[in-house]
Amino acid sequence: MFDIVKNYEKVGADIIKKYSTLDESASINENLKVSGALNHDFRPVWPGTKIVGSAFTVRVRAGDNLILHKAITLLKPGDILVVTCDGFQESGGMWGGIMSTAAKTMGCPGMIIDGCVRDTMMMKEIDWYVWSRGISIKRSTKLTGGEINHPIVIGNVLVNPGDLVFADNDAVVIVPREQAAEVYERAVAREKREAELLEKVRKDGTQTFNGNSTFVEAYKRLGLHEEE
Repeated sequence: MFDIVKNYEKVGADIIKKYSTLDESASINENLKVSGALNHDFRPVWPGTKIVGSAFTVRVRAGDNLILHKAITLLKPGDILVVTCDGFQESGGMWGGIMSTAAKTMGCPGMIIDGCVRDTMMMKEIDWYVWSRGISIKRSTKLTGGEINHPIVIGNVLVNPGDLVFADNDAVVIVPREQAAEVYERAVAREKREAELLEKVRKDGTQTFNGNSTFVEAYKRLGLHEEE
């Protein structure tokens, strides 16, 4: 087994382009058989951003970023770095502005990491997007190895290299590569229904409840006593 894997199946560029047209992460996650949403504490460093791409997975040792420097050299356009460092949050120096610039030069739009990052102003200046669990400027070492493009678990979600990554202001969602096409079609249908409901709600706010027969029937079954 190689520590560094270079050849693996990826979600297609056509699928990535389609997902880029979706409005929100909830539309995707609601249509997955098993939730693909990472824990809520993965937040965008700069709110209001969105990226879609193929998972390029990296497992690093806590506090050491040597393997991340190697990972940059292997990135392809559309790859999104998905990095687990065992949830270690006290080494922001593991990833910073110069590395962000290098990754963007390689065609990588952003990163998901269960640790921290630094040099956030430079990230903003170059429009390179990160979802992390915090920000820290503490230093890192370059003494240990790691793994590239192996299955990892991050934010309680299994991520295989080549899976689809959708990250927006609300969440990071992972879609298994083999499910991506089917989930996209269902997500489009959901967003269409949501848009239709929104138009009704703009005219009549009671429609969030009264316009949904499932809600009304569930409410009746509870047998609640309602004042006239």
